[in-house]
Amino acid sequence: MKALPIESSGTSAAVGSRLRNHRLRNHMTIDQLASAAGLTKGFVSRVERDLISPSVESLLRMCQALRLEVGDLFSGPGEVVVIRSQEAPHIDLGGEGIEEQLLTPTDQRKVQVLRACVAPGGSGEETPYTMDCETEVLHLISGRFRLKVPGRTFDLAAGDTVTFPGAEPHTWENPGDEDAVLLWILGS
Repeated sequence: MKALPIESSGTSAAVGSRLRNHRLRNHMTIDQLASAAGLTKGFVSRVERDLISPSVESLLRMCQALRLEVGDLFSGPGEVVVIRSQEAPHIDLGGEGIEEQLLTPTDQRKVQVLRACVAPGGSGEETPYTMDCETEVLHLISGRFRLKVPGRTFDLAAGDTVTFPGAEPHTWENPGDEDAVLLWILGS
C-alpha cells in the first residue's frame, strides 16, 4: 500500500504547535498523549508538526487528555504591549521614601511588575502587611534593601532576588546610604 502524500493545509499551522506546547507544559510525551487520547503516536506527531489536520473527534480527544478547552487552540495570541519607563504610571502602595511605577498594563491581573526607587532610610509600614497575590518576587537592581517577615530579616544586595507567598506578612526598609532600585513582581 502506498502512503498518501501529506501536505500542510496552512489553516491549522498554529493548532499543531499549540497542542505540542500544551503537551510539553503537561510534561507528557507523544506516547502518553496518544495513549490517553486513544490515537497513534505517529498521528499525534503529524498533527503537532501540522502535516495533517485532525478530525473534530481526534482534536476533542487530544484536548480532553491535555485538560484543555478546544477553543483555546483557536484564540489568537494575546496583545503585545510595550510600557516605556518614562511613561509608566506612578502608583502608591504605601510606605515612606518610595517612588513606584507600574510597568505592566493596568488591566493585567496575572502578573504585575513594579519598579521602585527607595531613598536611603525609606521604609514600609511599621505593621507588616500582605498583598492580594499568590507570589511576590523582589529583585534588587542596585543599592541595599531589607525585607522583614515575622521572625526573619533578609538583607539584600544588588542582584539578589527573594520569592515569598503574597499572604506572608512583610515590611521593608532601605538601610543603605544610596537609593535602592528594585523590581517587585506580583503573580497570581
